[in-house]
Amino acid sequence: MTQAPPKALAFDVFGTVVDWRSSIAAAAAPVLAAAGRGDIDAFAFTDAWRARYIVGMRAFGESGRGFVKLDVLHREMLDAVLDELGLDLGEGERQALVMGWHRLDPWPDSVEGLTRLKQRFPIVTCSNGHIALMVNMARHAGLVWDAILGAEIAQAYKPLPAAYTATAAALDLAPHELCLVAAHHGDLAAARAAGLQCAFVHRPLEYGGAPAPDLRYEQEWEYRATSLIDLAGKLGC
Repeated sequence: MTQAPPKALAFDVFGTVVDWRSSIAAAAAPVLAAAGRGDIDAFAFTDAWRARYIVGMRAFGESGRGFVKLDVLHREMLDAVLDELGLDLGEGERQALVMGWHRLDPWPDSVEGLTRLKQRFPIVTCSNGHIALMVNMARHAGLVWDAILGAEIAQAYKPLPAAYTATAAALDLAPHELCLVAAHHGDLAAARAAGLQCAFVHRPLEYGGAPAPDLRYEQEWEYRATSLIDLAGKLGC
């Protein structure tokens, strides 16, 4: 390491702390079956929905559109996927699927790892999820955040620099005093460009064992870990 340890840790949440793929597939499977489309694999459906998110976050920052909460974007992306599949779900089913993102289950190591890290560092979110979503998820999954920060307070979505720098500023920290913890090289690359330290947590099952879509952004990060428990050990927690 060439710089002082961070003074606080900010976490990407979707994929890093919680298992969005299994959680959303579990929510989608009965909805698809009830609609008479049990032929649609729930994981494939979830992957198609998430793929629109990955592309959409980068496009949103270039669109000039004013900030809206992630529920709005999740709904727009869901509607587009349903149109592609020729699947006409009712308003209730659509809203239930969107709200599924508020109830994602944690990875097995997440709660213990966060609890240990919290003993030494302030731990906050730096997520594209809005505050209500993050609070609901934290209560569902037992996530012990000190604060919910990120896109909504910045009024900007990652990977725009403001999403990272506003999170640091909310903690009265310079960007280099904050470390982003994430399972995504693209997220970390944007955080590093904004001045943050970076910790990569390997989540090989995030995409069901398929390669992550952002491997081209991989760099030598300040920290690397196989889990949040492993990261806690490496940070002396």
